[in-house]
Amino acid sequence: MYQQATKFLRLFFSDSLIFKYGFNISPMYRRTTGKIIFVSDDLHQIDIIIPISIKNRNYVGSIFGGSLFAATDPIFMIQLLHILGKDYVVWDKATTIQYKRPAFTDVLASFQFTSDEIALIKKDVEIKKEIEIVKDLNIADKNGLVFTALTKTIYIAKKDFYSAKKKQQQKAYV
Repeated sequence: MYQQATKFLRLFFSDSLIFKYGFNISPMYRRTTGKIIFVSDDLHQIDIIIPISIKNRNYVGSIFGGSLFAATDPIFMIQLLHILGKDYVVWDKATTIQYKRPAFTDVLASFQFTSDEIALIKKDVEIKKEIEIVKDLNIADKNGLVFTALTKTIYIAKKDFYSAKKKQQQKAYV
């Protein structure tokens, strides 16, 4: 559904506007209490805020850890899907999360890829057909005080390789 809506909206809006407002109005993302506040034109940088509110306060009044995780979970994967294009498959494989201190204030996170990282990903996938990358992310306040550190492992493959691999795996199960 989201891919079809994006395809249609591209007739009228830029990818960065679709990404920002699409996420922010999506029921899936709204429930996380996160909000995308900036998307660069090339999608290489996406910034979010997780404001503390009645919707995400835990028993002791800090931001619920599940809200911190959920607001950050889909961004890298969908960001990469849009940057790399339709010839690639991108999946989240794993996340580790370390809560360093309770967040009693609004917090921010910035998801970034450099042009060199994207070029290396494309080169590695071309050679190896499938790879995993690891991205680190901090959730911090406006002064840079880190409340949560995440490490995401992301799987990336060429779509044709992934489809053939999936078919082969299905045959093995039969």
